[in-house]
Amino acid sequence: MYTPKEVEKVLFTKEQLDERIKQLGGEITRDYADKEPLFLGVLRGAAVFLADLMRAVELPLTIDFIRTQSYVGTESSGKVEVDLMNIGDINGKDVVIVEDICDTGRSLTEINKALKALNPNSLKTVCLLDKPSRRVVDFQPDYTGFVIDDLFVIGCGFDCGGKYRNLPYIGVYKTE
Repeated sequence: MYTPKEVEKVLFTKEQLDERIKQLGGEITRDYADKEPLFLGVLRGAAVFLADLMRAVELPLTIDFIRTQSYVGTESSGKVEVDLMNIGDINGKDVVIVEDICDTGRSLTEINKALKALNPNSLKTVCLLDKPSRRVVDFQPDYTGFVIDDLFVIGCGFDCGGKYRNLPYIGVYKTE
C-alpha cells in the first residue's frame, strides 16, 4: 500500500471506512424508504465519499454536484463561495448534501441557505468526518461517519494542495 512520507499515521483504514459507509448507507436507505433522493456532492473532496455512499444506498437516487471554496492551503479562509453549478430544479425534491467534512460549519451553513431558497421537500446533510472542536457556527450534520479531533487529514478524497485524494485510507498529514 502506498503511504507517502507526508502521512504521520493512518486514522481510518479502508476497512473501517467501508464498514462505516455501509452503515450510513443503511441509515439513509431506512430514512428515505419510498423516496428517490437527490445526492448533491460537494466538489472536489466529497467525490470519493459520494461514490462509495451511493453504492451503499439501496434506493433509486440521482446525483449532481455543487462546489464551494473556503480553504487556502491547510487553513479555512473564513469566506465561503457557493457555486450551485446549474443543478437544475430541486423544488419538491428530497436533497441530501454529501460533504467530506464539517469543520467550521460555514460552508454547510451557506450551502443549506442557498439550497433552501430553491424549495426542496427536505434537505439533510451527510459528512464523512465531523470536527466539532473547530465549529464557529451552529451547524450539525444529520449523518456523520466519524468525529475527529482538530487534525488535518488526507486520503479518501481529502487533499493537501490537490494531492493525496487517491489514498484508500484517511491519514493525518504531517504539518512539520
